[in-house]
Amino acid sequence: MMASFGHGTRRHPRSRGRTWSRTGTDRATLGLIGVICAVAGFFVLGIVLGPAAMVCGWLAMGRAWSGARPTAAVVALVLGAIDTLLAIIWLSGAATPGMGMI
Repeated sequence: MMASFGHGTRRHPRSRGRTWSRTGTDRATLGLIGVICAVAGFFVLGIVLGPAAMVCGWLAMGRAWSGARPTAAVVALVLGAIDTLLAIIWLSGAATPGMGMI
């Protein structure tokens, strides 16, 4: 009846297979998603996709500037920043979408 009373999940709250890795594919996936958002942001919705790429890149870097930085994360962060800056300049009216091309 009460054989497992007090001994259920106290010692091992999660099984090993269910815990998430902090360095593996999750960060690589976030970096790749950030790069895709940044590239797509150059063509459509740069004001939305640029900051999304920056957030994905920052999270893929582990929310720190020190340590090993995956290449995709840095690319996503930099392209997202450029994309956001260009979208802000375009929205302010300082530049036209065609950049002077008729």
